[in-house]
Amino acid sequence: MFTRLRNSPAFALIALIFGVVCIGFSAIFVKIADVPGTISSFYRLFFAAIAIIPVWLYLGHKAPGSRDLLLIAVGSLFFAIDFLLWNSAILITTAAMATLLANNAPLWVGLIALTVFREKLPGRFWFGLLVSMIGLNILIGLQAWRTMEFNLGDIMSLAASFFYALYLVFTIDVRKRVDTVTFMTFSVVFMVVMVFLANLAAGHPFTGYSSRTWSALIAMGLISHFGGWLAINYALGHLKGANVSVTLLGQAVVTAIMGVIILGENLSLRHVLGGLLVLTGVYFVNRRTKAP
Repeated sequence: MFTRLRNSPAFALIALIFGVVCIGFSAIFVKIADVPGTISSFYRLFFAAIAIIPVWLYLGHKAPGSRDLLLIAVGSLFFAIDFLLWNSAILITTAAMATLLANNAPLWVGLIALTVFREKLPGRFWFGLLVSMIGLNILIGLQAWRTMEFNLGDIMSLAASFFYALYLVFTIDVRKRVDTVTFMTFSVVFMVVMVFLANLAAGHPFTGYSSRTWSALIAMGLISHFGGWLAINYALGHLKGANVSVTLLGQAVVTAIMGVIILGENLSLRHVLGGLLVLTGVYFVNRRTKAP
C-alpha cells in the first residue's frame, strides 16, 4: 500500500509543493545568515553534500562515464556562478526581487535555443517574453531607466538567471542518462570545490560566525538544497515536466510572503504588478519545450 501511495501522482504533488516551499526559503536563509554571498553559497552546497553523499553510497549507484562527468562539471561551473551571483544579490536587494528576477532562466533558455540551436520558437514564447519584459521594466522602475542607475542586486539576479539557463542547457542530456541522486551528488561535489576556491580567492573567512548564522547556513543546505531539490527531482519523475516547471514559479511567491512576514520587507503595488507579469510571462515561456 505504501509503495502504491509513494508512486501515486498525489504523493508526487505533495513532494513538489514541499520542494517549492523549501527552495522558497532559500533567499530568507541567505538574508538571516548575513554573510558574504560566496560563503553562504559554499555552506549551502557543503551541507547538502554531507547529506547526499551517504545516500548515494547507500544506493550503490555507479559513477557517470567520463563524458557525462565532464558535462556535469561544466554545468556545475555555471550553476556555481549562479549561486555566487544570486546569494550576493540577495544582500543588496530584497529577497522577493532577487528571487523573481532569478526565475527568468526559461527566457534565456529559449533565446539560447533560438540563437545557438536555431530552434523555431512558437508564438506563445514571444508573447511570454513580451509580458516578462514589461514586468521586468515595472519591477526595475522607469526612474532607473531615465537615470541609468540600476540596483546592482537586481542586475546580478538577472545575470544569475542567465547562468542557471546555461546550466540547464549543458546538463539536459546528462539528466536523461544519469539518475537523480548520482547527478545531484556529483554536481554538488563539483560546486563545493569551485565555490571553496572562489572563497579562498576572495579571502573570506570560513569560521567565526554566530549560532544564528550557522543555523541559517545549515538550514539552507539541508532544507533548501538537499530536501527541496530532492523532492522536486522526485516529482519530475512522476509528474509532467510542464506542470512541475510552472509550479516551481511558486518559489517566488513563497519568498515574497516570507520576506514580508520574517524579514519585514515591503512590497509596493509596482512590485506586485511587475512580479505577476514576470511570472505570467515565464508561465507562457514554460509551455514551450524544455531546454534544447
